[in-house]
Amino acid sequence: MSRGAIMVGVSGGVDSSVAALLLKQANRDVAGMFMQNWVEDDRGGDCHADRDRADAVRVCATLGVPFHARNFATEYWDRVFENFLS
Repeated sequence: MSRGAIMVGVSGGVDSSVAALLLKQANRDVAGMFMQNWVEDDRGGDCHADRDRADAVRVCATLGVPFHARNFATEYWDRVFENFLS
């Protein structure tokens, strides 16, 4: 990515996909960033990070934009969720 590029948070869903598409159509330098904010456990909850990441990868590939991923689960737990529990 060049200076002044736009990093779009991509989830694989419609909103982030359309945002990335519109920026690409506007000839902006854009890349997608998948942010994992939760760690899945064996209880089978609603967190589907692997599936969501695969969707985000597919969207970025379709749009021809670079894909990046970061795991922020620890930071999310420490800085957001613990405050919520308090």
